Amino acid sequence: MTDAPTDQELADLVERSAQANAALVRGDIKRYSDLIKITDDFTLMSPFGGTPTQAAAYTPERLEAMGCFFKNGTFEQDLVQAYASADMVVLAIIERQHVEVGGLPAQDWALRVTLVFRRDGAEWHLAHRHADPLVSGVSLEQAAALARGDLR
Repeated sequence: MTDAPTDQELADLVERSAQANAALVRGDIKRYSDLIKITDDFTLMSPFGGTPTQAAAYTPERLEAMGCFFKNGTFEQDLVQAYASADMVVLAIIERQHVEVGGLPAQDWALRVTLVFRRDGAEWHLAHRHADPLVSGVSLEQAAALARGDLR
């Protein structure tokens, strides 16, 4: 049986996540990919909604396109809570970016994010990422409209 990660290992994982996402919002997909390895069964629940994405979708071409999607960003990460067991770490974080996304002018993007890392030998790989832009909250009526698919 593997021991739970030490406090230092957990802190290193939190820092690696911050460094990787800071690189991503600058459009540096190579640095992001060097820092974050995904599992073969990785899932992404994007902040833009829609069908979750699986690991097989992350081809070299898709990764390059991701790097072009983000530009000139700055990044801060606030750890809300960390949960750790022998082979799994869950980070609940708030990401705060100021970034150009998809050709839009630079703006603030705050996201609520859950990251699930799974141990693979001596390394931690990202198994799941869920993000949403609801940091400021929405009313019950707005949440109901989103649930109905009515974005007006």
